[in-house]
Amino acid sequence: MTAMKRSILIHPDPRLRKICTPVADASDALRTLSRDMLETMYDAPGVGLAAPQVGVLERLIVLDCIKAEGEAPRPMVMLNPEVMAASEETNVYEEGCLSIPEQYAEVTRPAEVEVRWLGLDGREHREGFSGLWATCVQHEIDHLDGKLFIDYLSAIKRQLITRRMQKLKRELARG
Repeated sequence: MTAMKRSILIHPDPRLRKICTPVADASDALRTLSRDMLETMYDAPGVGLAAPQVGVLERLIVLDCIKAEGEAPRPMVMLNPEVMAASEETNVYEEGCLSIPEQYAEVTRPAEVEVRWLGLDGREHREGFSGLWATCVQHEIDHLDGKLFIDYLSAIKRQLITRRMQKLKRELARG
């Protein structure tokens, strides 16, 4: 079955602010959605995508932080992911978001996290992440709770970015 590229919602969109519903199990519909999301993420290009970004309000994220030339991709699909432990040590990364195109800002997050999730195999998985993987998985889990990376910024910066996105949406609507 071939994956289909989906449209990515652009902020501000009320669906990006909703808390997503946990998924019961790894259904065929979720397998199809996760394939589509990976296709959409790679095409964008991005390193992570959460289901609400394609208008599906369920707790599903995909990520692949392998960027090095010649290194094998590592696509990951996480159902109901949750951070079980986070380091006190923090990292600052310049984050962007496929729902907030062309906007970047430094965000401070725990440098390492341990995440638990349900895999498409129906089993529970646990893994520790650091570096870009840790930042990415936290960013995507935030999406499932209706939180965007701009929420970590000052009100002025957040408003400025939101106005830019409103302008972009108007321009896109005009075609």
